[in-house]
Amino acid sequence: MAANVQNVIMLVGDSITQGGWEPNGFAQQLAYVYNRKMDVINRGMSGYNTEWIIPVFEQCFATQHEQQHAPKVRILTIWLGANDAALPGTAQHVPLPAYGENLARMIRMVTSPESAWYSPDTRVLLLTPPPVNTYQWRERQAMKEPPRGLDRDFAVTQSYAERAAQVAREEGVAVVDIWTRMWDACGRVEEQLSELLSDGLHLTEKGYAIVFDEIIKTISENYPELHYDRLKPVFPFFDQINYDDPRSSLTRMNAFD
Repeated sequence: MAANVQNVIMLVGDSITQGGWEPNGFAQQLAYVYNRKMDVINRGMSGYNTEWIIPVFEQCFATQHEQQHAPKVRILTIWLGANDAALPGTAQHVPLPAYGENLARMIRMVTSPESAWYSPDTRVLLLTPPPVNTYQWRERQAMKEPPRGLDRDFAVTQSYAERAAQVAREEGVAVVDIWTRMWDACGRVEEQLSELLSDGLHLTEKGYAIVFDEIIKTISENYPELHYDRLKPVFPFFDQINYDDPRSSLTRMNAFD
């Protein structure tokens, strides 16, 4: 494999993924542990659902023809559903069957040899949407100008999380079950989700810590070769430099060699 190949992690999702760059967000934590080995590309789009993200994904993920000139995506996280699960009548709502079909379509874009975006070196992690705290979200909606009604439902969001997990199993990719992990972490009491959710929908630092831990756990169990401890630095550590002839030891390498 060519030494100058750049390897990256791509994060695709909605505002919860976009917010992964917040202090101690999961994207920031991934960038830290994979530092000098793989870069993190965040393509979280606030407010987006699976219908709207697909055209974006088609433009952000390199086609087979383009991949020889683009960074190699080794890990792809797909995290959508929080907006799809908005109640019918809202602009963001995507019916449950269509939501599942959209997730499967995105996965197959990368995993199917017949796809223009086929990338055999990419490993997909499908994250389930987190639980919604309707107590918090109701308060947030009421504070808007003009005030808005409740457009999320706990049980509905749970059904979207279950559908995401089912799609992962059907498509043969790893699932990161954020819904169950966060629900267990709050003692399965909706009001106590306030420790993990800042407004009933978006995550706190503690919530993102759970996401990061679950992603690393899933990588360890399903794609151990991609764990950050298994990869080499692209450039050598300082004590490995040839001090008499530094340039000779500072050639960019591949973390997977």
